[in-house]
Amino acid sequence: MTLKIALVQTNSLVGNIDFNFNQITEIVMKTRSESPVDLIVFPELVLTGYPPEDLLLRTDFISQVNGILFELAKLAPEIAIVIGFPEIFKGKLYNSAAVLLSGDVLTIYRKQKLPNYGVFDEQRYFSAGTDSCVFELKGQYIGIGICEDTWHSKIVEATKKAGAEILVTLNASPFHSGKAQKRESIISKNASAAQLPIVYVNMVGGQDELVFDGASFVMNKNGEVVLRAQEFVEEVRIIEFDGSEPIPAYCAPSYTPLSSDYAALVCGTRDYVYKNGFKGAILGLSGGIDSALVLAIAVDALGAENVEVVSLPSRYTQAMSNDDAKEQAYILGVTYHCIPIEPAVNAFTAMLEDTFANMQSDTTEENIQARCRGVVLMAMSNKQGKLLLTTGNKSEMSVGYATLYGDMAGGFAPIKDVPKLLVYALAKYRNQLSPVIPERVITRPPSAELAPNQCDADSLPPYEILDPILQRYIEEDQSSQQIIDAGFDKQAVARAISLVDRSEYKRRQSAPGIRISVRAFGRDRRYPITSGYRGT
Repeated sequence: MTLKIALVQTNSLVGNIDFNFNQITEIVMKTRSESPVDLIVFPELVLTGYPPEDLLLRTDFISQVNGILFELAKLAPEIAIVIGFPEIFKGKLYNSAAVLLSGDVLTIYRKQKLPNYGVFDEQRYFSAGTDSCVFELKGQYIGIGICEDTWHSKIVEATKKAGAEILVTLNASPFHSGKAQKRESIISKNASAAQLPIVYVNMVGGQDELVFDGASFVMNKNGEVVLRAQEFVEEVRIIEFDGSEPIPAYCAPSYTPLSSDYAALVCGTRDYVYKNGFKGAILGLSGGIDSALVLAIAVDALGAENVEVVSLPSRYTQAMSNDDAKEQAYILGVTYHCIPIEPAVNAFTAMLEDTFANMQSDTTEENIQARCRGVVLMAMSNKQGKLLLTTGNKSEMSVGYATLYGDMAGGFAPIKDVPKLLVYALAKYRNQLSPVIPERVITRPPSAELAPNQCDADSLPPYEILDPILQRYIEEDQSSQQIIDAGFDKQAVARAISLVDRSEYKRRQSAPGIRISVRAFGRDRRYPITSGYRGT
């Protein structure tokens, strides 16, 4: 007897139960009429979106979720539906999955392994389940797991011992570079060890700084992928089982780092803008590599008709910067404005002339320029209802090479977790798809252009040296001595670490940005602002 299972990669809206309910209803009814199946599987916490964070502490929110579950059970009584939701049971809150069949709740599984590391805070909200869950459908015994559970071989083996012939797992597994390959590797080992086929259904879409890549898959009992869904695309994929053996279906191509990273940035930007109700996006286009990449991402995410750019030249802006910015705006077909900031800079300088009398010029005057730009951009953002995208990269945010209330002004930072060297790599990758970034923008030395003949290299080690140091210190928690022992210059290491430690107060005030690394600034890395610690 064959069994057809639909894997639903869906993009939920955190906190909007009605939206999620309607989306689930539409998918169930469409699947029911177009591709009749026996079982439909949705992602983890699909009714609330993931992560719902402290919404889970609201009793009215939890009551609404639990009340709507029984409405879903009546949608298609002849089809089994697996839904992820937060469940109140005996006074405790669980991260659960309900099996709906024949108009009722057939059984419920409660997640056993609650991740509490990196971006996860599940132990703050949920109690841990203790039991396996297996149900029968068309003569097959199907076990259920939720995300972290399936990463633990003992839970997979326990589900097999409970009688499961197929394991279905609901997931909200956020993306970072290389995550899809890591998932498949771990699940493959657990599937082959237990000799149990696994149906892995993952969420898709952006949620604040997290982005979910989908990339759902099915593995046979030998740990071989026999179906793979696309990444960063909402879709329903169907796998057919002959007994407990999945019949191979189409596998989307394996993922490559640059294409996946770029797709994550596009997906995260699109969802942040539209889920928060903005009409589009606006950004300052300097003629430099960072803003050029952000513009390409914004257009790919939102469409050229929904993106505006502003060139804000000062007396120190080189002519080629203005030319390159205008050229890219023309290539991408976005609305372009040029608003020189010299009148505003002169006004502020005059206002402060008496206060700054007999004081030497320093970064204060440079920062005034950046803050004048921030005022103009925020004014345009407010007036037009478009989100201001900031253009700072991870290297700059790490060492504080950014101006508070200046180039840091804005609502979202698409490349906040993209180191400078990766900025260049992604720009070249995007140009391979179609040339949208002028070549000179990629090849010229980077500069903030806030002083005569200024270059980033005047203030920072070369990015070829800086980026690897930052990765070791920020993402891998290596000490300065460990980094030096790896072959890096002692002074460069000391300088970089000192800048990182001193800049926490800036990062805490920065806009949220998309996480694509194993450790991003924000919910992933939480350091005190007031601290006597200095990297050693």
